[in-house]
Amino acid sequence: MAKEQMTPMMTQYLKTKEEYEDCILFYRLGDFYEMFFDDAIKASKELEITLTGKDCGLSERAPMCGVPFHSASVYIAKLIEKGYKVAICEQVEDPKTAKGIVKREVIRVVTPGTVVDEELLDEKNNNYLAVIYSQRDKYGFAVSDISTGEIYTTEISGADEALNEIARYEPKEILLNSDAAEKLSAQVELRFHITPDECTDDFFENSEFEKNILQQFGKNSLSEIALDTKPYAVRAVGAMIAYLEHTQKTSLTYLNTINTYEVNQYMDIDVNTRRNLEITETIRDKVKRGSLLWVLDNTETSMGARLLKQWIEKPLINPIEINKRLYSVKELTENIMLRDDLSAVLSGTYDISRIISRISLGTVTPKDLIALKMTLLQLPELEYTLSNVKSPMLGDMRKNFDLLEDVCDLLERAINDEPPALLRDGNVIKEGFNEEIDNLRIAMRDGKKWLAALENEERESTGISKLKVGYNKVFGYYIEVTKSAIKDVPDYYIRKQTLANCERYITPKLKEIENTILGASEKIVTLESYVFEQIRTSVSEEIERLKNAAHIIATTDVLLSLAQTAYKNNFTMPEISDNGKIEITDGRHPVVEKMSKNSMFVPNDTLLNNDDDRMIIITGPNMAGKSTYMRQVALITLMAQIGSFVPAKSAKIGIVDKIFTRVGASDDISSGQSTFMLEMTEVSHILKNATSKSLIILDEIGRGTSTFDGLSIAWAVVEYIQNKHKIGAKTLFATHYHELTELEEELDGVKNYRIAVKKRGDDITFLRKIVRGGADDSYGIEVAALAGVPKEVINGAKKILKKIENDEIVVEHTAKKHEDATNQIGFGDGIANEIADELKNMDVTTYTPIEAMNKLYELANRAKEI
Repeated sequence: MAKEQMTPMMTQYLKTKEEYEDCILFYRLGDFYEMFFDDAIKASKELEITLTGKDCGLSERAPMCGVPFHSASVYIAKLIEKGYKVAICEQVEDPKTAKGIVKREVIRVVTPGTVVDEELLDEKNNNYLAVIYSQRDKYGFAVSDISTGEIYTTEISGADEALNEIARYEPKEILLNSDAAEKLSAQVELRFHITPDECTDDFFENSEFEKNILQQFGKNSLSEIALDTKPYAVRAVGAMIAYLEHTQKTSLTYLNTINTYEVNQYMDIDVNTRRNLEITETIRDKVKRGSLLWVLDNTETSMGARLLKQWIEKPLINPIEINKRLYSVKELTENIMLRDDLSAVLSGTYDISRIISRISLGTVTPKDLIALKMTLLQLPELEYTLSNVKSPMLGDMRKNFDLLEDVCDLLERAINDEPPALLRDGNVIKEGFNEEIDNLRIAMRDGKKWLAALENEERESTGISKLKVGYNKVFGYYIEVTKSAIKDVPDYYIRKQTLANCERYITPKLKEIENTILGASEKIVTLESYVFEQIRTSVSEEIERLKNAAHIIATTDVLLSLAQTAYKNNFTMPEISDNGKIEITDGRHPVVEKMSKNSMFVPNDTLLNNDDDRMIIITGPNMAGKSTYMRQVALITLMAQIGSFVPAKSAKIGIVDKIFTRVGASDDISSGQSTFMLEMTEVSHILKNATSKSLIILDEIGRGTSTFDGLSIAWAVVEYIQNKHKIGAKTLFATHYHELTELEEELDGVKNYRIAVKKRGDDITFLRKIVRGGADDSYGIEVAALAGVPKEVINGAKKILKKIENDEIVVEHTAKKHEDATNQIGFGDGIANEIADELKNMDVTTYTPIEAMNKLYELANRAKEI
């Protein structure tokens, strides 16, 4: 592109664009943000706006599109949602006083992980940026939400742990060094549908990182923030600070605290388990309704909703900390008046965590400051409501209460109660706060009186009764006279504009009044901006105090939410210990129970420990409730360790360090993995990472291969997990392989349980009750009948199954002999064996009635060959 031929404006544009090649550049021209060349082509398509052209000095016009500056946030939000970065280039000098081309600078880069504008954020979810640096198999991991001022960092080993941390925080944007990109990018795109940015290694090799980190957090040494032994985390945090400074173009003083943690401070929940237990969203629709979070979220505030989700994502493993939460929830659950009073106070507060960030970044609006004031006005009532609490956690918050009366008083005196959305619209500063603004407003009001007086005066002196004084932005103030009265216009009127039905004039006196009014108006806007900035600066000096208030509001809200949930759903307080025992009486699945309000949920007991009851093998038909029961145990354990009451008559929960689940069976087509390969990969992960303190949920291991292979694998997995010298973890193992029930007699700590079924003739009823002993029937055909498969097909299936069962006895017998004896098995026996495998591995819950019918017809036709 021949830049020397470009217009000055376009030359300026291209120079700026070179610095922000990875962004769509919003280039301010008057009342619009314009985009040119490739940016215009992309933006016009993504935003569905008109693509046009602009003369740029070349033979062809430059592709161009634009959006009004006052509604730009809507368009920026759409681009961010689609994964783009947007660089906002503003005019930084007054066009009226500019010599030559108006000076412009990029004032901010908006990226998916650095959003701070309220309209671009999800109020109930954090908006995290993650930075990951790896070398060999060690990872430095850092995440920040600049909209709330939170930063967390840790060091981890292995790609699996890195993926688990990504799953914990669900970042909107991820930066990786080249080594991390090679190991993680494909999995991140596949699992989280985010395309990470691979940064150059130079970006992570800055020798100034340590100095910058100490300066950012106001420390003298890395040991003060537990980073002295974490060189990889230092790289990640240093790169994060550099990236935030690059995008925000301003001081990040409010980001002055960092939480350095170890992954073993919290219960480890891997990616698959988060998905399988539907902790924060459902597997199928990716929505909150139907998840554990949906059940527990009765928060009144956005801050509380975000903190509750953090608690769910990070269950504790310290009994003392868990019990602090539980006793606070207990006190609130038992006191309905306290709950009602807190609910009323909290409902009057606003999202001050994000307002605090906007104050620090200089993007706060007048309405934000009023929302902050309204929240601070609730603090005395909140302090009073908590004045008699006895639980330690609530009591500690009450002791640390700061009413921030000085900040509240400043905002009360300074900002109008109903200010405009934007500072430039004026009337922001309250009357009486600034004398100069007050005087200018008087001049404006008097100017309007002068205009009214001038209009009457001119009507009398000219005799033109319909003469009127008007105003528009182009011509300013004018005197308007109809065409019929032009003959009466005096000589000192100066014609300004001719319209179809009238003429517009000015006079020296009108011009004088105009200068007074418009001068005052412009001065007020300028002065209000200056005074507002002073107020913002004053409030920003109290950021730490404001952060503490936000923390108290959010924490109180989460505890109240858990109490409201416990009260509404008849949950009970769990007993937390370190004895390794999980003992649940009449446990219920929190989500299934809430979703099925009109039907009675059948509760079940559970006993798991590290001795005689560490492995429960569960047999029974599909659709009978095995999976629901196992997930229920995992969710009750997780709920207890976040400090929540649980759906049970009673529950004793020994601390669990990790929860693993392997459930479901669907091919991972996008990664090229079959059902069986995926299953074995997940089982391998569990066997390598589980400990004696873990809880393992395994559903139908070995279904994706032949009967004998599957049984052998399932058997070996049970033996390995059960062995105290290998793992010895508490495990729930659901299976169709009834042969595994023999292990109760052979292995220490293994117990058989089954789903109770009531059978009368050909009819069966699932009682949903877990009872001792192994099942003696899979009830596959009965389940098919319940699914609505036609009777003719059901009857045919019974005949086929009878033949298969007879043949299978021979197959199983010969299988135990020397492998040469397999030659004795006839062609028909092979077909029978294949059909038996298919029937045993068939999950009828995944079939529609018509699919089930088609499958049975297919099996029937194949059986005719026997």
